[in-house]
Amino acid sequence: MDSLETRERLALLGGLVERFGVDVVSSCSIDDETRARFHGSIRSIASRLDHAILLGIRLSAEVLDTIEGAPNWTYYHHYRTVNFALDQAALFAARECRRLGGRALPIPASQVMDWERLLGHLSHRELGERAGVGWRGRNNLLVHPVHGSQVRYATVLTDLALPSPGIELAAGADCGDCRACVDVCPAGAIAMDPLAFDLDRCTAQVRRFSRSEKLNVLICGICVRACRGGASAAREGIA
Repeated sequence: MDSLETRERLALLGGLVERFGVDVVSSCSIDDETRARFHGSIRSIASRLDHAILLGIRLSAEVLDTIEGAPNWTYYHHYRTVNFALDQAALFAARECRRLGGRALPIPASQVMDWERLLGHLSHRELGERAGVGWRGRNNLLVHPVHGSQVRYATVLTDLALPSPGIELAAGADCGDCRACVDVCPAGAIAMDPLAFDLDRCTAQVRRFSRSEKLNVLICGICVRACRGGASAAREGIA
């Protein structure tokens, strides 16, 4: 059972990263099965770090509303700016973990390590699920009960004791009958069954957008704009 000390530690970290615009803070424990899915470049150091801190910043709804059929330069700039803020927040949180006597490894919000499958160092979505932040949506993204998929995340791995999960997500919280992302996906990559998400179709589409819109990043944002959370979800705890 989580102690008051671990809860207070997470609350302290959450308060410190507010200056970077962080809207969501949670934590979870990490097991060997989860570590096995980390990129090889961090697997060794991660073997000594048994908790993760999830930091999330909500994207601007107004910026998302500028997306009409394809990502644009306004969204591109906002996407990069939010990622940079998250990386700064993760760097600061890692420094605070070290000040508290622990070790910490900040993981970038968006750094591609596998260009074939567009994978990063680890899955922020998977850790977000473990941390109670949300659930895996039909669009293969983490769905927050209030903000939907309109949140970007960074992670800090640490050996400091922290609550797991940091947020208590209501039992059965999910997308319900919502099909907003299914209906708007230009690649037809999204199905009602989240496990039927077609990653190949999705990656092919973002590559097409990168060429057609002359963007030097692989982004879409169409399903993100459509996803606004789950009516059946409720949560309590630290946010």
